[in-house]
Amino acid sequence: MRKSRFSEAQIIQILKEGDADTPVRDLTRRHGISLATYYNWKAKYGGADAEACLLKQIKELKLHIEQYKSMYAELARENYALRAQLEKKSPNLPRELPPQARQRRP
Repeated sequence: MRKSRFSEAQIIQILKEGDADTPVRDLTRRHGISLATYYNWKAKYGGADAEACLLKQIKELKLHIEQYKSMYAELARENYALRAQLEKKSPNLPRELPPQARQRRP
């Protein structure tokens, strides 16, 4: 499904402009949308307000953050396990690169 160029908050702002005595034709021309799109948005978002949209976006972002946190935790556990295995196999490996290896060569 194609993603809209406009966020829900932007759509609601456009609809509020239309309610504030702005001619719909001028409004649609200025924002680059068709009359059909405007009226479809009005049917879909007519009673919505910007705060409700922002709350919805915040909830979605919190969900994404939780997913990223769990992904990070899993990767950190794997990294820790791999490091532990490496140290068992060869405990004399340096933890950091020596200063000569860190310098970039031209």
